[in-house]
Amino acid sequence: MTLEMTILTPAILVLLGLVIVAGRIEVAAGAVAQASASAARAASLARTPAAADRAARAAAATSLAGQGQHCATVSVVVETTGFAVPVGQPAQVAASVACVVDLSTVAVPGIPGTRMLSSRTVSMLDRYRSR
Repeated sequence: MTLEMTILTPAILVLLGLVIVAGRIEVAAGAVAQASASAARAASLARTPAAADRAARAAAATSLAGQGQHCATVSVVVETTGFAVPVGQPAQVAASVACVVDLSTVAVPGIPGTRMLSSRTVSMLDRYRSR
C-alpha cells in the first residue's frame, strides 16, 4: 500500500496542479472578455474618438480590477474608425483587451509562467447622434 501511494502521489499532485491552472486560465479569460465588452460599450457611448479611447481604457481597467484580475501587462486597443461614418449610416466601434496572466504561483512542470489572453468586442454606434 505504501509503495502504491509513493508512486501515485506525484501524479495526483501534478493533476491537481493542472486543474488549478486550467481553472485560473478560464476565470482570467472570462474577466478579459468582460473587460473588452465593458470597454466597447464605454467607447460606443463617447462623442469623439479621443473620448472613446479614454473611456474604453478606463472601463477595461475598472472591469479587470473589479473582478480581482491582476494582469502582468494589459493592452487595450480601441478601433474608432466608425466615428468617421456619416450620421444616419450604421457604424461600430471595437475594443480589444489583452492580458498577460501570471501562472508562476502554481509550479507544474511543463506549464509556462505566463499566458496571454485576449478578447475583442464590437459595439454599435447610434446611427442618428452626432459624431
